Amino acid sequence: MSPFSFCFDSKACKDCGGKCCTGESGYIFASISELEKIALFLQIPFNDFLLRYVKKVGYRFSLIEKKINHEYACIFFDTEHQCCSIYEVRPKQCRDFPFWEIYLDEKNLPQLLKECKGVKRKEKPLE
Repeated sequence: MSPFSFCFDSKACKDCGGKCCTGESGYIFASISELEKIALFLQIPFNDFLLRYVKKVGYRFSLIEKKINHEYACIFFDTEHQCCSIYEVRPKQCRDFPFWEIYLDEKNLPQLLKECKGVKRKEKPLE
């Protein structure tokens, strides 16, 4: 049984407009192996890919962002089609959303419910 107090309907992503890929500036962390898979998927030499799309944050690596109006978006968010252009090889951080550890804490759930159309509170069983 899931430890989360919500469930997620991925069909809602189609109508969302990419709210999990856009908004405030942040980090899109990826491992070296994930970055290698993305570079391969894009058919770009790994070193060129790193120079063009990745920034180092301490000991970690993050995909860069692009500015769209007054917000930021993952560099791989396709604004025309409102979808991820590397969906098949997106990093674990993206694959796991919205099931992040921070959302195990009930106090963070209201913000998630506002941000993600696919998140729905689980109904509490009647006792």
